[in-house]
Amino acid sequence: MSNISKDTPLAEITLRRYEKPNLTGRDLVRKFCLTLGLLQPGDSRDVIVDVLYAMLKEKRELTAEQIREKVVELRKEKNLPLLGIASSNVRRQLKRLRDIFILEKVANVYRINERASLSELIEEKIEKVLLSSVISRAKEYSLAIDQEFSNHEE
Repeated sequence: MSNISKDTPLAEITLRRYEKPNLTGRDLVRKFCLTLGLLQPGDSRDVIVDVLYAMLKEKRELTAEQIREKVVELRKEKNLPLLGIASSNVRRQLKRLRDIFILEKVANVYRINERASLSELIEEKIEKVLLSSVISRAKEYSLAIDQEFSNHEE
C-alpha cells in the first residue's frame, strides 16, 4: 500500500524573510508572493503574481474568467510572456490563494478574503490560524519524537 495519502500535508506554508519593502506595483506583489512561498526564487512561472495584483488593483469581486482577462492585460502591459494564462492554471492559482486565506470564493466570484487588508489577513488568518496550527502540530511531533527516543538507549 502506498504512503502517498499519509504524506499529503493537511496544511502547508513556506515563509521567507527578505529586505524591507522598497518596491512598488507588480514587483511589490511579486516579493509578497515570494515571502509567502507562493512563488519560488528565480521562478519565471509567476502568473500567481498577476492574479493577486489584478485582485488588489480591481478592488471588487471578479469571476475566474475576468481575472484571466486582467492577467492577460497586465502581462501584455508589462511585456511579459503570455505563459500560464490558461483558464485551468488561473483557477489553480486562485485555489492556492484561497488555501492560504488571501482570497475567498463566494457564489462563483473571487474577492480578497472578508474584503480585509492584506496586513489584517496576515495577522488574523495566516498568523493566528494557519501558522499556529502548523506550529502546534510540529510541537506534537517533537513531543512524540522526544518520548520515542528518550526511552531508547543507544
